[in-house]
Amino acid sequence: MPTLRIEQPDDEARLKDWQHVHNVIVPPAAMSLDEVRERVRRNHLEVAYLGDVLVGCTTVRPPTDDTATAMVIARVLAEHRGQGFGEELYVRGLKQARELGAEVIETVVLAANEDGLRFARKHGFIEIERYVLPGETAEWVDLRLA
Repeated sequence: MPTLRIEQPDDEARLKDWQHVHNVIVPPAAMSLDEVRERVRRNHLEVAYLGDVLVGCTTVRPPTDDTATAMVIARVLAEHRGQGFGEELYVRGLKQARELGAEVIETVVLAANEDGLRFARKHGFIEIERYVLPGETAEWVDLRLA
């Protein structure tokens, strides 16, 4: 498998790349660049490239003081799926979450993202909740690593 170059989005170009992947994969939760800038201050974000080609991104939301639960989300653009990149990003995110003290790992997937749901289930996640946010129509699925 080709090697991914994985970087933290610490400049405008990488922040925009992270934003692009996020917004393509979860359009109902599209984020502005200012929202991405805020998110990078409280979560661990990374962007993945194959050479200079954007492949995907990750989010690791660290456990908070009152819980040992971390959120790990790996996103791979559709044209790069099925090549093991999601696996590499997920394993890396899971390791980061554990290093941050997570005892429980959760993820969230847009219900319409069948590839994402299949990936999560294949990796041992079990659905814990489905919901639609107030005023919205998109259905979300919360999953927990068994």
